[in-house]
Amino acid sequence: MTAVTQSSFQTTILVVDDTPENITVIGELLKPLYSVRVSTNGRRALDFAAAIPRPDLILLDVMMPEMDGYEVLCRLKELPETRDIPVIFITALDGTEDESHGLELGAADYITKPIRPTVMLARVRAQLELKQARDRLCDQNAWLETEVARRMRQNQRIQDASMRALASLAETRDNETGNHILRTQAYVNILANELAKQPHHNDILTPAIIDSYTKAAPLHDIGKVGIPDEILNKPGQFEPEEWIIMQTHARIGSDAIWRAIQNEEYQSELDFLRIAMEISHYHHEKWDGSGYPEGLKGNSIPLSARLMALADVFDALISKRVYKSAFTVDKAIEIIIEGKGKHFDPEIVEAFLARLDDFRIIAARYREQAVA
Repeated sequence: MTAVTQSSFQTTILVVDDTPENITVIGELLKPLYSVRVSTNGRRALDFAAAIPRPDLILLDVMMPEMDGYEVLCRLKELPETRDIPVIFITALDGTEDESHGLELGAADYITKPIRPTVMLARVRAQLELKQARDRLCDQNAWLETEVARRMRQNQRIQDASMRALASLAETRDNETGNHILRTQAYVNILANELAKQPHHNDILTPAIIDSYTKAAPLHDIGKVGIPDEILNKPGQFEPEEWIIMQTHARIGSDAIWRAIQNEEYQSELDFLRIAMEISHYHHEKWDGSGYPEGLKGNSIPLSARLMALADVFDALISKRVYKSAFTVDKAIEIIIEGKGKHFDPEIVEAFLARLDDFRIIAARYREQAVA
C-alpha cells in the first residue's frame, strides 16, 4: 500500500477552474492520492502546463472568462511539450454538441457538474493509467530506436572494416599499404562532394550515392589478388604479354564482386557492392577512350569510375612503387592537369583543382614514408 501511495504522489494533476469553490472540492478529492496544482484562469494554466514538472493530467473547466477551456485545449495541442498531456473537461454543460466539440478538439474525457466523487476518481485513474501505458510504450520505442541506431552504427563499422581488410589483401600484394586505401577513399569523397555542387550533377550525386562511392572505393584493385607475384611486383617495365595479364585485374575484381552479389535475398543491402564492381571494372578507362578493359570514352565511363581514376592516379604518383620513386604533390598536380580531357574527365579535374588543399591534407595525414 505504501508503494502505491508514493507512486500516486509522484503523479501531478493540474486543476483549472475560475470558481474557487470548485477548486476546493476537486482538490480535497484528489490531494490524498495525487500531487495537485491549481489555476483560476486559462493563461496561467498554460504556463503551469509547460513548466517542469509537467502535469500528468489536466482537469479543465470549459466556461471561463477571457480564455475558455476550448481555447486553452487548442493552445495546449499546439505546443510540443504539452500536446500529449491528457485533458478532461469539467463542465456544467450537458449538451451532446458541446461534448462532441470538446472531443474533436482532443479532450480525453468529460465530467459534468455537480461532481460525483466516485465517477471523477474513476475517470481520472483511467486516464492516468492510459497515459502511463503510452509513456511506457514511448520509452520502449525510444529505447528500441536508440538500440537499432547503435546496432546499425556497429554493423556499419564492421562492414567498413571488413571492406578495408579485404581491399588490403590486394594492396599488400604489390607492396602498397592500407594508407593507399584511406587516401583514395577520401579523395573520391572530396571529388564527389565538389562535383555535386554542379547543377547537372547534384541530382545524381546525392549524399547516399556519395556515401556508396566512398564505401566502394577500397575495392577498386581487389582483382590484383589474381595477378601472379612475378608480374605484380616486377620492378621494371612490363613485357607486352605481361601487360595484358596485368590489365586483367580490372575484370578479375569485377567478376569476383559480381559472384558475391548473386544471392537475390541480399540484393537491396548490397547496392554499394554493385558500385564497387563498377569501379573495379572501369577505373582504368580513360576519357579519350585509350584505357582498358573496354576502351570506353567520355561519359560512357561510369561516373564512379571516373572519380576513382583521378583519385587512384594521383595517389600512385605521390607514392613509391617497385617500378618508380614518389613524385612530389606539385608534380602530381601538373601531371593531372596535363591529363585533363585525355586521361581524366575535365569536370573532375576542375573539382580536383578546387579542392587541392583538401588533397594535400589527406596526403599528409595518411603519409607514407616516401610521400613528398
